[in-house]
Amino acid sequence: MVKIASSDVITILRKFELAGDDNVPRHVEQLKTTHPNDINMLVSFRFSKTQFYILADDTAEDDADYIIEQIHSDSAAAAGKLIKNPRESTMTYGMPFKGKDIYLFELTSDKKRLDIELAERFPETSRSTWQKHVKAGHVTVNGTVVESPKMDITAKDAIVVNVPELSDFSKDELPVMYIDDNVIVIDKPVGVLSHSKGALNDEFTVAEFFRRYTTYNLDTNRPGIIHRLDRDTSGVMIGARNPETATLLQKQFADRKTKKTYFAVIDGTLDQDEALIDLPIARNPSAPSTFRVDPKGKTAQTSYTVLRTDGKLTLVELRPKTGRTHQLRVHMKYMNTPIHGDRVYGKQSDRLYLHAHSLEITIPSGNRQVFTSPMPAEFNTKVQ
Repeated sequence: MVKIASSDVITILRKFELAGDDNVPRHVEQLKTTHPNDINMLVSFRFSKTQFYILADDTAEDDADYIIEQIHSDSAAAAGKLIKNPRESTMTYGMPFKGKDIYLFELTSDKKRLDIELAERFPETSRSTWQKHVKAGHVTVNGTVVESPKMDITAKDAIVVNVPELSDFSKDELPVMYIDDNVIVIDKPVGVLSHSKGALNDEFTVAEFFRRYTTYNLDTNRPGIIHRLDRDTSGVMIGARNPETATLLQKQFADRKTKKTYFAVIDGTLDQDEALIDLPIARNPSAPSTFRVDPKGKTAQTSYTVLRTDGKLTLVELRPKTGRTHQLRVHMKYMNTPIHGDRVYGKQSDRLYLHAHSLEITIPSGNRQVFTSPMPAEFNTKVQ
């Protein structure tokens, strides 16, 4: 019986048009030879992440059932397909090689990743969302909660999805300061997210409130959203009620044509009563959800004016010239005067003492408008 080496396997795969000239013997892995009986030889191997069998048998006579029976002598559970001879031949599967008839069998696995199977069964939900559902414990396989989206499953496995119903926020309200056919302006309370952080986030957000009033970005988790305030920041937020208005407002934010004023209580005191902080900001690689002053970062400018201080805390007015994420919090932290109650860049308190007091912007009517939210009472009582 002829011996089949890795170089022979590559030649055979080329004959079956499964390998190219750039494939070499080292691409053949896990080569193993067995003899189901005295008149044939079975070679198993792995190529291009797929398992194959080669049967050398002159008595097979292109009989698919016989060929598969020989393969099952090595692996009773082997499932797959015989590869047809792509060349002109009197046989459908057989290929002459070194004076022998050989047959190529490709194994196919009936296993599939759990997240892939779920995405195929329920295409209205993305695979990434299913991964989150699995990790959240919303899926069971054969009665057991599975938390790994990579788990291999088969058609025999019983999969049950227990996705919790989303909360009904239709009765939740936010304070509306102004509304017309194009914009809506609210006074955002502390603790309310601007928009959902992901598919599984189930809480009332500004975006969900805007959804009732807008046609912009309705198929996303950010309907109506043009800019954002951190969860712990209160104050003025404007939303767009249609795509045309969204474009107009976004351009003003991008071109720095808006004017924003914040009130903040900071820990400690500042050396100067007024100054411009011009320090670039970049994401902190050691804590990717936070930011820091970094010479390689993006330009960030903040003007401030001290309103009053008691020596321990200081009430300031902050006027950002740019709109970097966490800009005011990072700049104040860098000045060794973090915003009072900043649990990320300072110390936690009863709240983050940062309030979006005013926003000056041009709305579609052509009018330059200034929307203002009064300073919260606790800011005044905090710094006497």
